[in-house]
Amino acid sequence: MAGEKIDYCRSHGIIHSESFKPISVKSPSANPFIFWLRCAVDLQLKTIVSFLKPGLSRVEGKILDVGAGESPWREWLPDCTTYKGLDLDSADKFGMTVARKEIIYYDGKIIPFDASSFDIVLSVEVLEHVEDPVAFVNEIIRVLKSKGRLILTIPFSARRHHTPNDFHRFTREGLHRLLDQCGFVEIVISERGNDLCVIANKLLVVMLRLLKKPQPFWKIIYRWPIAFLFLPALFISFIVAHLSLLFNFGSVEDPLGYSVEAKRP
Repeated sequence: MAGEKIDYCRSHGIIHSESFKPISVKSPSANPFIFWLRCAVDLQLKTIVSFLKPGLSRVEGKILDVGAGESPWREWLPDCTTYKGLDLDSADKFGMTVARKEIIYYDGKIIPFDASSFDIVLSVEVLEHVEDPVAFVNEIIRVLKSKGRLILTIPFSARRHHTPNDFHRFTREGLHRLLDQCGFVEIVISERGNDLCVIANKLLVVMLRLLKKPQPFWKIIYRWPIAFLFLPALFISFIVAHLSLLFNFGSVEDPLGYSVEAKRP
């Protein structure tokens, strides 16, 4: 099926190779210096961490991590009685390099657990890669217990990534409508970051693209000097972005993404 989809995209001229692939998130304790340095540079990750870390420390019961990757958030769940990760059979295509015993790999359709099995479902930066978000969210609410909670993050202003498996960018209103139609209640949606963070993030993407070894190689003659000219703007924009997060200024009408908490009735 995945091969057929890629062939279809190629035949219709809608597939493009990525300038660089996203790097999978590793456990914070695997290399704390690298993790926190990455948070300083990767503002998407920084805002995800700012949302998850305090909230997950209070989570209890049976946890299902949908799209678990390499289970980076597992260590922030000290009070969970059961942790189960779930990911695609083709997780390696999303940069996941480690198969883990606590993760079940499946075809991405029917979640292989009984109804009302979990107290919490965690889904971090997954929904944008799901072809049928309604079916996906319906599966999540099915495996949640009554009063169980969904904890979710999703990007909004982000480059296309993991193509051709990047399908959606939801607004706050679109997310609320999706979750409400699938039966969730007490839906709380919060913006992650702001327009100043988006500017810094976009400049970083431009810089990385310019510095990547070009094909043909002679393009380095103009690409690297342009990257050098971008460097002061990038440095200033990151200072401003971090200050905007610290002192809460900047517009949230164009955020990096959203964090969501919702409850099954």
